[in-house]
Amino acid sequence: MNTPEPAPRTARPSGVSPHVQAAIQIRDALHTDIPDLLRLMRALAVFEGYRADFAVTARDLAVRGFGPRPEFHAKLAIDTATDTAAGMAVYYLVPFTYDLRPTLMLKELYVDNGYRGRNIGEQLMRALARQARRLGCGRMRWDVLHGNHEAERFYQRLGGQRENSWVAWRMDRNGIDTLAQETES
Repeated sequence: MNTPEPAPRTARPSGVSPHVQAAIQIRDALHTDIPDLLRLMRALAVFEGYRADFAVTARDLAVRGFGPRPEFHAKLAIDTATDTAAGMAVYYLVPFTYDLRPTLMLKELYVDNGYRGRNIGEQLMRALARQARRLGCGRMRWDVLHGNHEAERFYQRLGGQRENSWVAWRMDRNGIDTLAQETES
């Protein structure tokens, strides 16, 4: 699809005080929000220290999030006074597990620096909880960057619990290639 992408909204129009309490609307992200999602994802990559490895493009988001079979969904927090995307929650579903109920997996929760401290993260989490309830999910899950104690306190305040039964494991591309070759022999 070669439709032109709309320009991203600015982080905050000049002259708008960061202390003005604007109304925030939480809504599903639309195809036209791709530039804003990309801006917020890049900001998260900087915050979490993987900006050099960040490879997501607007086209990737269009195909993977807004194509015929979306691989992810997103909620945006929009500052209605400036029409600015202030934050995002990107999530996907695991169709079922042991109880035959889906799991809503929060992949990314991010609120722009200028909008922090206004309960936008909480509003996004509440919107995800409502979505999980509508979908009949048995649980919501997410990861927290090691050492991000502020995020841990935030999630705990909302009722989240640290997962102590499982330890996260991963395999990078080299490991995948090695394992795949070993099993083909």
